[in-house]
Amino acid sequence: MNKTLKPLFACLFSGLICTGAAAAEPQVINIKTDGSSMVMSVTSDGEVLFHHFGGRIDDAAPVTGIKSYRRTDHGTDNLAYSTMGGRNFREPALRVTHADGDMNTELRYVSHTTRTLADTNVTRTVIKLTDTNQALDVELVYTAYAEENVITTHAVIRNREKGSIVLHSFYSSSLPVKARSYLLTHLYGAWARESQVDHTLLTHGSKSIESRKQVRTTHTENPAFMITLDSESFDENYGEVIAGALAWSGNFRLNFEVDEFNVLNILAGANPYASDYTLGEGESFTTPEMIYTYSSEGAGGASRNLHDWARNYGVWHGHVPTPTLLNSWEGAAFSFDAKTLTDMIDDAAAMGLEMFVLDDGWFGNKYPRNNDKAGLGDWEVNREKLPEGIDHIASYAHDKGLKFGIWIEPEMTNSKSELFEKHPEWVIQQPHREMHKGRGGTQLVLDLSNPEVQEFVFGVVDKLMTAHPEIAYIKWDANRCANSIGSAFQRPDEQSHFWIEYTQGLYKVMERIRAKYPDVLIQSCASGGGRVEYGALRYFDEVWTSDNTEALSRTRIQYGTSLFFPALVMGSHVSVTPNLQTGNSTPLKFRFDIACAGRLGMELQPKHMTEEERAEARRAIADYKEYRDIVMQGDLYRIGSPYDENGCYGLAYVSKDKRRAVVFTYCLLYQSRTVPQFRIRGLDPDTRYTVREMNTEEPRFWFDGGTFSGELLSRMGLNPKLSRIYDSAVFLLEAR
Repeated sequence: MNKTLKPLFACLFSGLICTGAAAAEPQVINIKTDGSSMVMSVTSDGEVLFHHFGGRIDDAAPVTGIKSYRRTDHGTDNLAYSTMGGRNFREPALRVTHADGDMNTELRYVSHTTRTLADTNVTRTVIKLTDTNQALDVELVYTAYAEENVITTHAVIRNREKGSIVLHSFYSSSLPVKARSYLLTHLYGAWARESQVDHTLLTHGSKSIESRKQVRTTHTENPAFMITLDSESFDENYGEVIAGALAWSGNFRLNFEVDEFNVLNILAGANPYASDYTLGEGESFTTPEMIYTYSSEGAGGASRNLHDWARNYGVWHGHVPTPTLLNSWEGAAFSFDAKTLTDMIDDAAAMGLEMFVLDDGWFGNKYPRNNDKAGLGDWEVNREKLPEGIDHIASYAHDKGLKFGIWIEPEMTNSKSELFEKHPEWVIQQPHREMHKGRGGTQLVLDLSNPEVQEFVFGVVDKLMTAHPEIAYIKWDANRCANSIGSAFQRPDEQSHFWIEYTQGLYKVMERIRAKYPDVLIQSCASGGGRVEYGALRYFDEVWTSDNTEALSRTRIQYGTSLFFPALVMGSHVSVTPNLQTGNSTPLKFRFDIACAGRLGMELQPKHMTEEERAEARRAIADYKEYRDIVMQGDLYRIGSPYDENGCYGLAYVSKDKRRAVVFTYCLLYQSRTVPQFRIRGLDPDTRYTVREMNTEEPRFWFDGGTFSGELLSRMGLNPKLSRIYDSAVFLLEAR
C-alpha cells in the first residue's frame, strides 16, 4: 500500500467530474488465463457488472444482453466493486465519507485497458471508475497469470475533492459468485496448533474470517479460503473450486455474504476495524493484492495453481530450496557457549546437513539474553557466551562445509534493554495507559509506522550483514501481537492509520533489505505460524510452519498449510522425543517421513542421539537430497487427509515432466487387519515407473523394486502394510 500523490491522474478525470460520468457504450471485459475467465460488462448507464469467474469463456459478448430480472427496489445487480450508496444493500467494498460529508459513493465506468507485460505470461487490465457526483476515482487492477490460472486484483482509490476524505472500508476485491451451494474451507487454530481445516456450508447471511492482532495474524485464522461450488462435500480431485489468498501481513478480513438471491458476495482485504484512513486532497490509497484461482479439478487443482503461482511470482526465492539445517533452539535454548555450538556443527556435518542456524540468546551485554525477559533490541554479540564472536562460529561451520544462519527479532524490544532506555517513545503505547507486555512479561512491539523505527530495524539487518557477510540465512521472528494501540508518530486525529501504516512500514523495511541483500535466505517466523501469508512471502523465502514440531500434530498443520502454500516454504523439523510441545513420543522414522514432505531440518541436541539414530538420520537426509527437487518444485496430489476416519493419509509430489514422483504414506491410527491403498494421481498413464522405498535400510513391501505403469499406479495404487500408528513409508518413482 502506498499513499502517493498522483497529480497527472487528475487531468484524466477533469472533464468528467463537473457533470458526472458520461453514458457508456455497453461492452464486455473478459480477463482470461489458459483455463479461466473473469467476465464483466459495462451497462448503458456506466455500471460495471460482474458475471462470471470460472472456466474459460472465449466468446463472452452475449453477457451485455443478460437480464437479471431483479426489481430496482431490490438492490443493485452484481457490481464489480460495490460501494455504500445508490441501491446497494450488501456490505460494500468501499465506504467513504466525502469532503462535504456525503456518505454515498456510486462508481461509473470511464475506460479500461489491457496490456501484456514484459513477462508475456502476464496481462494487466485496469478498469477506471469515477463517482457520479464527487471527485473520487477508483482503479480496479486485475493481473492475469495465464499458465498458473491465477488472477490477482487490487484497487487504487484517488481523492481529487477539495479537502480530505475518510475511507471506512477499502477492500481489495468484491467477488460475486452464483451457484446452488457454497462450501467454505478455511484454516483456523492457535499457537502450536496452526492451520487446522474447517469446512462450513454457507447459509444466508454473513460469515467473516478476520484478525485484529496486527502482528502474528495467522495463528488463529488465515486470509485464505476455498469455495466448493454446487456441492456440500469437500473433494480433493473433483468439482469446481474457487480459492483465494490475501497478500497482507496486518489485520485482514474476509466476508462471505449469501443474499436473498442466493448470490455469494466475497469481500477480501485489510480489516477496516478501527482503521478509518484519511486521504488528503490529491492523495491515493492502494489496497493489498488479492489472489484468486479457479479449478475444475477439486481442491487439489486449486492448490497446484496457487503453488505454481507462488513459486513463479509470489515467493522471494521461489525456485531456490533452503538447505537442510540444524537449528540450535530446542537443542541449546539460551544456555550455550562456543563449544556447545561447534559440537552441534560437528554433528550436523556428520549427519549430512547443509546449514547451522544460531537461534535466540547470542546477543546483549548490559542486559544479556539469558532468558526471554531481557536484551531484545540490543543486537551486539554477548561477549561472555561468545568471546570470539559470531565470525568464529560461522567460520567453523564453513570449515565443516555448512552454511551459517542466525536468529533475530528486530520488530521487538524488552523493557530491560538499552534500546528501550534510549527510545521508550519507539514502542507501541498509549500515554497514561498500562503498557501491556508480552513474552516473559517484558516484551514490547516497536512502532514500525515511525520512519525512525523503520531505519533502526533496517539497520539491525544491515549492520549484522555488513559485519558478518558470511551469514546466508536469517530467521526473522515476532513473538507477540500488538495491543493497547497507540503511536507517538501518528497525529492524534490519525491514530487509526497505525493499523495500516505498521504493515506498510514493515514492507518498506523489507524492500530495502531485499534491494541490498537479494541473495540472503530469510525465514518468516512469528512464534511459528503467525505470518503464513503471501504478503510476507513477497520478501521471505519460507515460513516456520509451527513451533509445534511433533510429527503427529504436523500431519494436520502441514496438510492445512499445503492447501494454499507450496512445500518449498514449509519449514519442517525433526525434533526430540518425547516432544517438548506435546509430550508425545514418535519413532524417528515417522518424524523424518513427516519432515521430508516439506523443507527438512532438525531441532534437537544431536549429542543426545544414539549411534543407531544418527545412522538413521544420515540415511534419511541423504535420501531426501535425492528427491528434494520433486518436493520443492513438483505438483502436489494429496491422497486423502489426516482427518479421514480410516487413519491413513498420503501425498505425492510429481515432477513437471512426470518422469519422477515421491510418495509419502502414513498410518495415524491402529489399522488391525486393514491394509491401506494409495492411488497416485498425476502420473503419465503410458509411462512405466520403478518403485523404490526411501528413508529405510532395506525394502519392506512386495512391490519394492518393481516397475508398474502410471495407469496402474493411479487406478489401483500401492498397498504398503502400514497397520500401526506411526507406521510410515516413502517411495521414489522413476520412469523407465
